[in-house]
Amino acid sequence: MGNLDLLLQGFGDALTPTYLLYALAGVTIGTAVGVLPGIGPAMTVALLLPITFTLDPTGAFIMFAGIYYGGMYGGSTTSILLNTPGEASSIVTALEGNQMARAGRGAAALATAAIGSFVAGTLATILLTLLAPQVADLAVKLGPQDYFALMILAFLTVSAVLGASLVRGLASLLIGLSLGLIGIDALTGQARLTLGIAQLADGVDVVVVAVGLFAVGEALWVSSRLRHAPAQLLPAAGPWMTRDDLRRSWKPWLRGTALGFPFGTLPAGGAEIPTFLSYATEKRLSHHPEEFGHGAIEGVAGPEAANNAAAAGVLVPLLTLGLPTSATAAVLLAAFQQYGLQPGPALFETNSDLVWALLASLYIGNVLLLVLNLPLVGLWVRLLRIPRPYLYAGILMFAALGSYTINLSAVDVALLFVIGALGFVMRRYGWPVGPAVVGLILGPVAEQQLRRALAISQGDVSTLWSTAFSATVLAVCAVVIAAPLILRAIRRSPTPDEVHR
Repeated sequence: MGNLDLLLQGFGDALTPTYLLYALAGVTIGTAVGVLPGIGPAMTVALLLPITFTLDPTGAFIMFAGIYYGGMYGGSTTSILLNTPGEASSIVTALEGNQMARAGRGAAALATAAIGSFVAGTLATILLTLLAPQVADLAVKLGPQDYFALMILAFLTVSAVLGASLVRGLASLLIGLSLGLIGIDALTGQARLTLGIAQLADGVDVVVVAVGLFAVGEALWVSSRLRHAPAQLLPAAGPWMTRDDLRRSWKPWLRGTALGFPFGTLPAGGAEIPTFLSYATEKRLSHHPEEFGHGAIEGVAGPEAANNAAAAGVLVPLLTLGLPTSATAAVLLAAFQQYGLQPGPALFETNSDLVWALLASLYIGNVLLLVLNLPLVGLWVRLLRIPRPYLYAGILMFAALGSYTINLSAVDVALLFVIGALGFVMRRYGWPVGPAVVGLILGPVAEQQLRRALAISQGDVSTLWSTAFSATVLAVCAVVIAAPLILRAIRRSPTPDEVHR
């Protein structure tokens, strides 16, 4: 059966009334939570992980797809009307979108963000549909040493990208790797880092860590920095897009998509770099450069498209190789693992129905978001008026209830708040939390691939770079480590004039 037939079959599954309802619930809940100030898509997905426990895997991932895209869009409303970006990739949207809202053009900013998200999300999903099966076919040929090399690359790039400092990123990664070691070693049967606590013999639940670091840690961090005065909420005033706004937006939507999707597929990509590149590109190409910094519509259209295209691109390495390249993807990987699924090339063979229904639901979710968001913008704005103390207290309560329902264990709740406190401290001192979750999830997988490679080679370490693919990936890893050190050394080198003086 060809990929087009499989996609049509996926649409057949995703368009059943039950799954359509899950998709609608996903985009609605994702937008409602994502629009709340200070809450990004990673926290949105993490917070809502426990509510899908009772669903079948296909239904759960259709809902997750809606939550993921809804959370991405919801952040733009907060950035534009409240000037509070939920994550780094929304900073540019806040920069220009909030200026448009202050000038009485909030409705136009929201409209170009929504339509741009729809255009970019749909085009990027088409590219994802075309590219993912091809990458999965190639990935089937990879051996354990190749996968181990890819894991090392993912560790390094995520640590380097998701934070301002490589050292802090690696330290965060080490925390995640240590948490991943907790439990009984499957090979030797020895207890590792359990501290004599019987409940830790099965390891730390990934969902508890994800909710603790992203939801509880973020809620504690944002609430500790609450403004004493209420935030200034701007109205979504003015007309929706005029003909001139549409003329100035459609090219930035396409350029943002072209920049966002490739970056999303790269291990070191993510959404931050393409949004800033898109902003710089639009500023350079615009016929109204003087408007940038004062509310240029191109400065909202391009970066929002890049942000959403990158979100779809992130799913390529996640679904085909099992590699999360962003914090949100790491939480999605945790969602796969809670159902006993491991994303990778085998997923397309063993769970083909789920994968194609998930891809089809991305198209459906995009349409639902466009239909829901513009007419209901007044409802989303009302959510922004919820007093923040109530909001963050509700998040903590919801996170605690969700963690308790995983195993009906009070230990999980206690662990949730310990990890949440750790997440607060990490944010306080500028440690990114994404690498910790990636280390927790991929650490055991990397250990398994390393053991398999060494077992096949009877302990010969050189097997780790014995294939062209693994050698190339490890060489890229060396460049990732060495390049910042070399660049720093070059910048610090004194010029001949300085030496002479």
